[in-house]
Amino acid sequence: MIRELDIVVLQQELPSEGLEVGDVGTVVLVHDAGKAFEVEFTTLTGRTVSVVTLPADAIRQVQPTDMTHVRAAVA
Repeated sequence: MIRELDIVVLQQELPSEGLEVGDVGTVVLVHDAGKAFEVEFTTLTGRTVSVVTLPADAIRQVQPTDMTHVRAAVA
């Protein structure tokens, strides 16, 4: 179960938001008992790249074998 402040992984491309599959975000709000989530995506220094509302199937929980990967955020 995904809850507020959980770290999640994006499962779909969102080019209009500058987001790619695998980007990591933080859940800031749970909608309709987990049917959708407000997720904030930031740079590693904390600058917000995007805050988007996503359906549950667009994100997943972090897994023990996941590792971070760095790419440049769209300006």
